[in-house]
Amino acid sequence: MICPCGCGEVIELNLLKQARPCWSAEEHPDGTISLVPSVWRQRGCRSHFFLRRGGIEWC
Repeated sequence: MICPCGCGEVIELNLLKQARPCWSAEEHPDGTISLVPSVWRQRGCRSHFFLRRGGIEWC
């Protein structure tokens, strides 16, 4: 996904439970997606946010 802060960086998140860190994605009946846990970029823009039901909730 592209970072929602507007910096244009690509964020790659691991969804494989065997590797760490990993995220879980849930698709809701309305077609939106949620990710758990939050996404916290340690380099670059240092954005920290949740993706909940397709919307960004900034930390």
